[in-house]
Amino acid sequence: MTNRKLGCKPAETRPLQPRLSGLRMMARKAPARLVRDHIDPAPLMLGNDQIGDCTSVGLANHLRATAALAGYQIDVATGDTVRFYSESTGYDPRDPDTDQGGIEVDVLGIAGRDGYHLDNGAFYPLWGSIDPHDRNAIALIVAGMGAAYLGVQLAQADQAPGVWDTGRVGDNTPGSWGGHCLLLWDYAGLADDDQVTLLTWGSRQKATWRWVQSRIMEAHGLIWPQMVLPSGLYPTGPDLDRLRADNAAYLVG
Repeated sequence: MTNRKLGCKPAETRPLQPRLSGLRMMARKAPARLVRDHIDPAPLMLGNDQIGDCTSVGLANHLRATAALAGYQIDVATGDTVRFYSESTGYDPRDPDTDQGGIEVDVLGIAGRDGYHLDNGAFYPLWGSIDPHDRNAIALIVAGMGAAYLGVQLAQADQAPGVWDTGRVGDNTPGSWGGHCLLLWDYAGLADDDQVTLLTWGSRQKATWRWVQSRIMEAHGLIWPQMVLPSGLYPTGPDLDRLRADNAAYLVG
């Protein structure tokens, strides 16, 4: 079995943390289903089988998922994600004891301030948080921003192969395995039994919304202003202006 490392610390909040609740796009009803079987987001492992760089890998795979939705792809090397993991958490590849994972809001803030650097340039996300138990809001992020950037508390039972759900054999206590950052990419419906597709560890993992509800601890939406999604829900106009202003205020504060 492929090694799978975790690396998302418990969710925290920060003063002036950007929120998406005030955006016009978040007042809508999410599409009843969003199936993207015809699009390959091409998630990569990017070292998350060896170190707990999932918060950095989540950003890299969000870039790749966004590019896939627009019909192309972005190259990301493991060295890119490890470098940003170091920049955003203090990880030192020479000292294994520094491999302690990241806090998502801090990782997002550092990416917005300093950029996520790849060989073809630096990318600066605009982001905001939502109530992690607002299923409609998560679905709106997926539909309008490409994928939702989540922090979850995995259970020991989630180590077994198959669809993630809450009644599997083993310990289903959230957090009994540890914290992890992953992306929610699409969903077959919005009921508890309906399945979603998660991007993690270089693959697509199926789970139920019931599982998401049980394991989730934080949820964030982000866009890359240098990239444009062909979506009618993508933030534009006043929504984009507000997102820029809220992110600027957060960085100054």
